[in-house]
Amino acid sequence: MDSSAFSTPSPSSTLLLLPNERVRSLTEPVKEISHNHFWIFGYGSLIFKPPPDVEMAVPGYISGYIRRFWQKSHDHRGTPTAPGRVVTLIEREYWETLDDPHAKFERPDSRTWGVAYKIVPEKVRHVSAVLDLREQNGYTVHLVPFSPSKSAASLYSTIPTIVYIGTPDNDAFAGVEADLDGLAKLILTSKGPSGHNKEYLFKLGDALVDLHGRDGEEDDYHVMDLVQRVRRLEAVEDEIIDN
Repeated sequence: MDSSAFSTPSPSSTLLLLPNERVRSLTEPVKEISHNHFWIFGYGSLIFKPPPDVEMAVPGYISGYIRRFWQKSHDHRGTPTAPGRVVTLIEREYWETLDDPHAKFERPDSRTWGVAYKIVPEKVRHVSAVLDLREQNGYTVHLVPFSPSKSAASLYSTIPTIVYIGTPDNDAFAGVEADLDGLAKLILTSKGPSGHNKEYLFKLGDALVDLHGRDGEEDDYHVMDLVQRVRRLEAVEDEIIDN
C-alpha cells in the first residue's frame, strides 16, 4: 500500500476515549461521537479499499482482538451457495477458549493493525449508509479505542473508532477453521461479485506487510500463513495446467 495515502491528524482536535460499546447501525445516531470527529477503523478490505469521503487516514491498531478468516462471505468474495472467507475480529477472552491451530503464533499483546479513517463531517451519514450496506453480511458496529502508530502517537494517544465486527453469534460466522489447507483451498477457489477470494487475501497481506514494515512490527502470522498456503496451491494448479 502506498504510504502517501496516510496523512497526519491535526493536533488541535481532542477526542474522548470510549469503552467498547456495541451499537446497531451507523445510520442510527451515535451520540457519543461528533460528526466532526467520526473515525472508522479498517482491519480487512477497508485497508486496501478505503471508505469514501476520507479526510485523513492514520495507521495503527486496536487491542484485545484477534483477526481471523472465520467469517463467511456470501455477497462479496463468494455466493450464497458457495461462500468465501473474509476476516472478522474475535475478542481475545473468547478466542482463548477455542482450539485455534494458529494460537501458538499469536502475539501476547493482541494488537490488530489497520487504518483509522476520519470521515468528512458533512458526509458521515452518507458514508455510514454505504458501509452498512457493504458490511451487511453478518457484521455489527462497535466502538473501540484505536491507538495510532508511532509516527502519529505524538499527536493522538487514543481515538474512539467505529469498527465492523462479525461476532460469533452472527449467522455468517464460520467458527474455528481447524483445517488450514482446506481453508486455503476454499479461499483459492471461491469467487463472488467483488472478485476472487484469493485477491482479498493477497491484498490484505500486502497491506499488512506495508503497515508493519513502517512501524517495525511483526507480521500477522494467521494472514501471512494463509497467503503462503494459497500461493503454494496456486503454483501447483499452474504447474498442472502447464503440463
